[in-house]
Amino acid sequence: MKILLKLAWRNVLRNKRRTLLSGLAVGIGLASMIFVNAVFSGMLQSMIRTATDTFIGQGQIHAKGFRDTLEVEKTIENPGSVIKQLGRENMLACFTPRTVSFSMLSSAGGVKSVMLYGIKPGSEMKISILDESITNGRYLDNDNRGMILIGSKTAETLNVEVGDRLVVTVAQAYSGELSQEMFRVGGIFRMGIREADSGLAFINIKKAQELLGIGNNIHEIALRFKDIEMAGDPALPFWRKYSRNGNEAISWKTMVPQLDSVIEMSHISTGITLLLVFGIIGLTIMNSLFMSLYERMFEFGVLRAIGTRPVSMAIIILLEASILAVISILAGSLLGYAVTKYFSVNGINYKGIEFAGLTITKFIYPVFSPEQFTLYPLLIIIFSLTAAIYPAVFAARLTPARAMRRSIQDGRN
Repeated sequence: MKILLKLAWRNVLRNKRRTLLSGLAVGIGLASMIFVNAVFSGMLQSMIRTATDTFIGQGQIHAKGFRDTLEVEKTIENPGSVIKQLGRENMLACFTPRTVSFSMLSSAGGVKSVMLYGIKPGSEMKISILDESITNGRYLDNDNRGMILIGSKTAETLNVEVGDRLVVTVAQAYSGELSQEMFRVGGIFRMGIREADSGLAFINIKKAQELLGIGNNIHEIALRFKDIEMAGDPALPFWRKYSRNGNEAISWKTMVPQLDSVIEMSHISTGITLLLVFGIIGLTIMNSLFMSLYERMFEFGVLRAIGTRPVSMAIIILLEASILAVISILAGSLLGYAVTKYFSVNGINYKGIEFAGLTITKFIYPVFSPEQFTLYPLLIIIFSLTAAIYPAVFAARLTPARAMRRSIQDGRN
């Protein structure tokens, strides 16, 4: 075996240019797969973070049926008890209560329907990016209940600025009577998501409860977990624990089902891309081995003439494929790591791009994963050896006479 390995190594180095080009071609294929996989992972993480960190949170608790109808009367059962229980959950980083209702905003410049949220300013800052999105004015505070935050698109529609007055109209719970209150625009936000900038408004939760006539009740509790992977686990006992007594707890996968579809689609597309790239890699290696084989037809004839067994001839070809694969893996891994590392630090600017109903609001940073440097190199070795089977069988079936005759013909040509 040592002699066969030595022969294979010398054969690989015989034509350094071809070996270099073949190794670079396969290495670039590996590097591209490492980079593409890292970008896909980074994009998915960015989309998940965008969906959960912007406003909705990583999970929510509502009264059963509230998400379907948004009826003001459907408030969380025993909210005080639920909030106390949540305060004892070690897996939670924070949570915040909210009220949710349809409303009409009126100004001298126009009328706009929006979803009006009553929020608790302090805890809301830990869940959403609302406070960071204020472009004009200031964030809500607990003392000023006459202030409202509106989106930049809403401000354009209503033709208002910070300090202007708005009339908020909502329907009260149980009676359905209209309740109106005048607010002063305290801040204008821009989250970078069209639906939020044009369809959301925020006031103090206490004022919202008064307007809606629901006392101390709330419609929603937004959650943030210490581990976002835990938040995306539908089998987590947490969801069953808080989905009883008329309430339901749901994760971001339920709230944003298109994200789960995107994840599944990315896995399928990655698999298809892998097959295509590694298929090309296999053909590249097969072509390189056949070219090398035809160039050394005379040497193979001599080896067969001195008694080298067919199995040994096949092993030489397989060893050459393995050596070429290892060279390619080293080159591809280094190139893939360098390119991915650069963009993982500097990021890729896809801000403002909409995909699957979500708007990417931050740079995408490629993410390294163990499979990129373990599974992909292993697949290259497997595909290389698979591609080498045909040349190996061809070499094993060579007879001295046939090899010599073909060598003489190639020499004449």
